[in-house]
Amino acid sequence: MAEEKVGRKPTLAEALLVLIVIAAVISYSVLKLGVDAHIPILLCAIFTAFMGIVVLKQPWKQIENGMINGIAIAMQAILILSIVGCMIGAWVQSGVVPSLIYYGLELLSPAYFLLATLLVCSVVSLATGSSWTTSGTVGIAMMGIGAGLGISAPVTAGFVISGAYFGDKMSPLSDTTNLAPAVAGNDLFDHIAAMIWTTGPTYLITAVIAGVMGMKYAGGAIDVSKISLIQQVMQAEFSISLLGFVPPVLVIILAVMKTPAIPGLIIGVLTGAAMALFQGTGLADVLGALHYGYETSIANMVAEAGSMEAVTEALKGVALVGDGYSIEMINEVGTLLSDLLTRGGLDSMMWTISLILIALALGGIMESAGFLEVLLEKMLLVIRTVGGLVTAVVASCFFCNLFLGDQYLSIVMPGRLFKPGFEEFEAKGKKGLAPRMLSRALEDAGTLTSALIPWNTCGAYQFSVLGVSALAYAPYAFLNWINPLMSIAISYMGIGIFWKEDMKAKEEE
Repeated sequence: MAEEKVGRKPTLAEALLVLIVIAAVISYSVLKLGVDAHIPILLCAIFTAFMGIVVLKQPWKQIENGMINGIAIAMQAILILSIVGCMIGAWVQSGVVPSLIYYGLELLSPAYFLLATLLVCSVVSLATGSSWTTSGTVGIAMMGIGAGLGISAPVTAGFVISGAYFGDKMSPLSDTTNLAPAVAGNDLFDHIAAMIWTTGPTYLITAVIAGVMGMKYAGGAIDVSKISLIQQVMQAEFSISLLGFVPPVLVIILAVMKTPAIPGLIIGVLTGAAMALFQGTGLADVLGALHYGYETSIANMVAEAGSMEAVTEALKGVALVGDGYSIEMINEVGTLLSDLLTRGGLDSMMWTISLILIALALGGIMESAGFLEVLLEKMLLVIRTVGGLVTAVVASCFFCNLFLGDQYLSIVMPGRLFKPGFEEFEAKGKKGLAPRMLSRALEDAGTLTSALIPWNTCGAYQFSVLGVSALAYAPYAFLNWINPLMSIAISYMGIGIFWKEDMKAKEEE
């Protein structure tokens, strides 16, 4: 039984005021001042709570419950974040991530690396139904390989995100792919079939872009000596072998077998830790990597070495194989590996978790006070076309991701509010759009735009795993921002429109 709300509903002007203030404070602080989003979002939460209590006369208990309920929705995500931090620390220390990077550098070239990244991440995400598992396993490896091939980190991250979220929205194993039709009231596979109309063309466009951008990188010769140097330094510090593929493959298999995310990831942590112990790493060092992450030692010394003698000493007396290595190149490679492989640990996720908690507290206040609900209701009153209705859903999902800070809320809240509008919508002598129209629009925007916002649970997670801010990789996450536009475009063109009466007639045939 839902708790009855006390206090009045906000007016349209009050709701607009709150949104304008939040947008202004966050955008000015992050983009102009260059500060982290935590405190600006906290200030926005204080302002929104003030509006709810003082202006709308809502009791503090109601506001507090809104915050708690908002945070409770993401508790599973927060637990997964914590476990992934431990897993990355264990996987770097045991040589899992370095092994993936080592062999990837031997197999991939800049010409087709971006397309390969898109395809590999798509396959893994389709198989697992999880963008988070994908970016936390093969995504990390692709970031390392891209760095070795001289490809910009935001570019690589953009295609990792595109592939990861393709499966997240199309796989029947994905939680969002099941959530959207549940909210809209339709069948899972009808929902997936409807998404082909928007996601299919978008994926082809993204693949073409990946191929064209890859040709740009193919123009420069691969620095074979630099890649060899990277591999030699990694061999000196880590245990490089094909056994490094076992933990990520195991995690992916567990996901395909529908093992719940948390137990599956814990098995990944334990497998990586066990590998490190069998390699002779002390128990205290393994526990330290799980807690604080792995910090490179040899790579750090190579980065700071002032002579070839110092480099040989750092590599435990093993001389580098190959000619033409300048001390500057050696220092550059040491710095690259240090930045890439000093990572992971439970502590590394605290920045992200604190951001998520504050953003969800703001989202909970926004929802409990009714600010977004008022705006969405007003939007429904002025819509006259199918394209306009889909545009309203896409915009609403984006704003929910922006202001509520969670992917699930951006599907549930607009879905709940727009469902009657889709059921009663009339145009061209027909009444009632099929539920798959709503579920498709919810996924096209709610699922995909979540990773483009730094303080959203998804954007914050991807930053923690890939080490690239959402603002930096967003221009290259082509699938994530083209797909919502494609959803709007085909709706205005009258393509892929499903009416309830047409669907009913087909079922009766």
